[in-house]
Amino acid sequence: MNIENTQSQMRKGVLEYCILSIIKRGEAYPGDMIDEMRSAGLQLLEGTLYPLLNRLKNAEILTYRWVESTSGPPRKYFRLTEKGEVFHALLATTWNELASGVETVTYKHTREQ
Repeated sequence: MNIENTQSQMRKGVLEYCILSIIKRGEAYPGDMIDEMRSAGLQLLEGTLYPLLNRLKNAEILTYRWVESTSGPPRKYFRLTEKGEVFHALLATTWNELASGVETVTYKHTREQ
């Protein structure tokens, strides 16, 4: 069994929820999303983020606007659509149920002692 593959699958499972949670707080630039994820100890590469953002945009979960930059090309800033707000709320419910269930199962032995 390959532990790196299992760890990667676990990270991918929460990536979408984390990115949408960042964007939910306000418009976000992809570089800032990567920085926030890294500062939280969650590794994220541009090659993973951009396809995810495009998929969410195509699903009408996200929209974006271009903002001119004084230090380079224009930047895309992403925000949630109304559909995205609903989708994020559903993911939050799912995450809370999963986190609670995982905690119950993984710490059950410790609490019973």
